[in-house]
Amino acid sequence: MKLYQILEKQIKKEPNYVSDNGEIKKWVVLNKAQNFDEELIGLLLEDADLKEKFFLKVKDAWVFKQNLFIRFLEQKNYLNDSYTQFKNKVGLTIDGKHLKQRNEVSLVWPFKDCILEGGQSREEDKREEIFFNEVLAQDEITELLDPKVLTNAKRFDNEGEHSFDQFNRNENGTITDNLIIKGNNLLALYSLKKEFAGKVKLIYIDPPYNTGNDGFKYNDSFNHSTWLTFMKNRLLIARELLRKDGIIAIQCDDNEQAYLKILMDEIYGRRNNINTIIPEMSNMSGPKIEHAIQGRKFPKVKEYIHIYANNKEYIKLKIPKVSKEKWDAEYNMIISNFDLNDYNNLKGALEKRDAEFAKKILEKRNIISLNSFIKQNNILQTKDWLYENSYRILASKPNKALRNIASKNIFSSDIAVISSPRGDLKIIKTDFNRETPTARIELSFAKDNLEFFIGDIWLGISTTGGVAQEGGVVLMNGKKPEDLLKIILESMTEKNDIVLDYHLGSGTTAAVAHKMQRQYIGIEQLNYGENDSITRLQNVIKGDKTGISKSVNWQGGGCFIYLELKKYNQTFIEKIEEAENEDALLQIWEEMKAKSFLNYNVDIRKQEQHIEHFKALSLTEQKQHLCELLDKNQLYVNLSSLGDRNFECSPEEQKVTQAFYQLKN
Repeated sequence: MKLYQILEKQIKKEPNYVSDNGEIKKWVVLNKAQNFDEELIGLLLEDADLKEKFFLKVKDAWVFKQNLFIRFLEQKNYLNDSYTQFKNKVGLTIDGKHLKQRNEVSLVWPFKDCILEGGQSREEDKREEIFFNEVLAQDEITELLDPKVLTNAKRFDNEGEHSFDQFNRNENGTITDNLIIKGNNLLALYSLKKEFAGKVKLIYIDPPYNTGNDGFKYNDSFNHSTWLTFMKNRLLIARELLRKDGIIAIQCDDNEQAYLKILMDEIYGRRNNINTIIPEMSNMSGPKIEHAIQGRKFPKVKEYIHIYANNKEYIKLKIPKVSKEKWDAEYNMIISNFDLNDYNNLKGALEKRDAEFAKKILEKRNIISLNSFIKQNNILQTKDWLYENSYRILASKPNKALRNIASKNIFSSDIAVISSPRGDLKIIKTDFNRETPTARIELSFAKDNLEFFIGDIWLGISTTGGVAQEGGVVLMNGKKPEDLLKIILESMTEKNDIVLDYHLGSGTTAAVAHKMQRQYIGIEQLNYGENDSITRLQNVIKGDKTGISKSVNWQGGGCFIYLELKKYNQTFIEKIEEAENEDALLQIWEEMKAKSFLNYNVDIRKQEQHIEHFKALSLTEQKQHLCELLDKNQLYVNLSSLGDRNFECSPEEQKVTQAFYQLKN
């Protein structure tokens, strides 16, 4: 029996290494080998032939020849598809290894964004996928994450679009302009680092949900482990931009929220978890009701917002309050001779623990039944009247500790002030039942309880009606209501704080931040045409009346600067994505040979020799292959190449780039 047959037979003894169709999960075994997995090594040691081939005896120990084992496993084509064979023929190798054997870094291009695969060498069927440990080859990706040259800079204000003039900066030298940046969000985040590290108060993102059937313009069907890598790459650099008291809020749905929570625990630490909010994001209609009728599942109306602090010790949220819908009948007493000034003075005295002043305010005050007061004064009892007089309307509740203290005293007025066991001043009614342990003794004003703090379940946020048209741009699915972002910004930021959204989409975060006088940075790669964030923000500047405009009295005004990362190889990526047939791809390949930066290990001669094999691939495989030929370090023009004639940076591009990074001419 040949060695590879012996190896295959031995590996198949472990069910976790075998796919549903009986094939070896080659990349699972590779990952185990790369991590010196005890189970795999034990399995190999059980066979004498494998032990002799893949182990070296040193004194009394057997040492695993890891590199030899991996090379042997790689040379056996267990995954014998046509695309793998073609890549082998054209010689995409580094140090004698084919690229698919390199487990350190792989960039894949299945969608509209660059995905940095931290150690995941290739995509497998979902049932066979594995999330490899991250071992990055830093020498290969340093340039990829370098700051980029900026281009196509414009300023927008209430007079329209203008050529870029300058960035405004505060006394600390930080840019104070609102920024919208077009380009790959991973690379844009790294480009922001020099200017905005440690300066962002809030990051809110609404990333692709990985649903597989979302109509949102992101292709949402990321492979699960690829999605997690996609998120992790960006979350790591995003954290570097947060202030010491910074906060990040990520909205997601059921598909990945549990895994995202674990990922956030890893990056931010479990101790820095603030809340997981459950917002009601849809109503019971359409397919949701059909699911219930058919008994398939409970209708889904919620999403999740995971909220983490950069450092929980430094944060202070301003939890919003909402008004009670109905008057609480417990408030059934009134102080007849008491006005609003008396109320304000009493509240101040209680907060300062000034017992003497509080007692003086309450001297000769009388409590009577609210119903009796209304009848005696012929008042038409309305909700408005009750709310207007809430500063003198009271309710009573039991307080055993106060009862025990008050029982030892004699009082001369209807209302008194006593100290609680903790030293706080409390107001009490003095005619309480001294025989009852649960006597209703402690008094509270209705005015202090007309509102209540919202909890971690947010109901009543409208996601229908005019939401799809908010801001004058239309996005039928996935658009977040401005009311939702208003709650988030109100509770986590102050005026002029910097808010970042690197999945900007149609621009809800930027629009709300603009109306609420927060500085914002928005990053987006996709083109939404007439319904993108630029159009929306121009409408906001002109006085957009939708969304939260009425509640914040928005009248228009303000400005923002639009920037793009200057493309290089990214231009070819986009052409490849848009190609509709093989002829178009072959034409792009001719352009790539003449103008693009190819991977240093690409053998153009072999590519040409095997062009017929290239033509035998499917259109998707042809696209994937051409993308892999490109040097990903040159997707966009690196800052270090600003003066390089090969990249043809115009005087305008040099001006805005030097101004952004504060470089001298």
